[in-house]
Amino acid sequence: MRKGENIYLRKDGRWEGRFPKGRKSDGRIKYGYIYGKNYSEVKRKLYPLRIHYQSLQQIQGHSAETFEEWTSEWLIEVQDEVKPSTLSSYYYKLTKYIFPTLKDIPLNELSIEIGKNVLSELQKKLAKSTVQVVFRILNKCLNHAKKCGKLTMNPFSELKIPKAKQNKIRALTRSEQKRMMETATKEKKGHGIPALLALYSGMRIGEIAALKWENIDFEANLIYVNHTYQRISMIGPSKKTQLLLADSKTEASIRVIPISKTLKKLLVTHRKQTKGPFVFSVNGQPCEPRLLTHHFHRIRKKAELVNIHFHQLRHTFATRCLEANKDISSVSALLGHASTQMTLDTYVDAMLEQRHRVIKELDRLIS
Repeated sequence: MRKGENIYLRKDGRWEGRFPKGRKSDGRIKYGYIYGKNYSEVKRKLYPLRIHYQSLQQIQGHSAETFEEWTSEWLIEVQDEVKPSTLSSYYYKLTKYIFPTLKDIPLNELSIEIGKNVLSELQKKLAKSTVQVVFRILNKCLNHAKKCGKLTMNPFSELKIPKAKQNKIRALTRSEQKRMMETATKEKKGHGIPALLALYSGMRIGEIAALKWENIDFEANLIYVNHTYQRISMIGPSKKTQLLLADSKTEASIRVIPISKTLKKLLVTHRKQTKGPFVFSVNGQPCEPRLLTHHFHRIRKKAELVNIHFHQLRHTFATRCLEANKDISSVSALLGHASTQMTLDTYVDAMLEQRHRVIKELDRLIS
């Protein structure tokens, strides 16, 4: 062996050459190995590999830890910055959609060509909106690797991810809403109250599940929305899920909603029939959202409504508010939207009806 060449004669008679591929997560050098029948053969093979990986480290970065190894580090680093449900979503989407392709690839060997292959495969089996979400998470992960100095650049940052067409959620018509409300009011044991609460307040199903009696001020006629209750996947190979009571997802989600006279009457009656701190509970624990969904679908079927899901009740509330009032900022605040633009984008159809009214009024004035 010549000094600095890293070419050795092995005990089995073969020659071995090694070359640095980058650094492991602990900072130690990660080597690659090649073998040959003699010294000259190994030296000939070794030279282009050394040049390739030296160039790779200069251009891409020094980290040769696998994508899976880095993902584990990244999730630990961000766990205090994001909500448990968000962390769970990161883990689930990366392990399900990205690991099958990238799991064992070193960070500094990722390339835009590999990214294009991943994108192509996901587009064959996932909706455009899901592909967008997966790549948003993937880019966050790789951008953090760049921030930490493990990569000189995110190799996927230049990928063009096709934009998904936003699917509009239809609000119930007035007649559909009336049938839903009449049926829900007749339900025993208060099983129809969650649906009515969504129609009168626009609360999300997780917020309704987490609602406590202490969050309702019957004197001031206000509901304070500050928690959500949801089932999330646990991080790890077990594939188990857990129920989590947590703060509302954003600062805008923490809000105060006035109670109408009708809703107040429903809640006061319901309170007399319940025990414990939660408005909707089972054995003292909050009802999980899928149980509320189960009750909702029973009501939906009785009301002879098809292809309706619980979240449409929130959209129905918003649409009725916009039909009744042109104050977009108040409706946005009631919904817990981060901006009025989000409300405008989501409820463009309801706002369009108001624009028709404005034009009709303008025409009347001019004529």
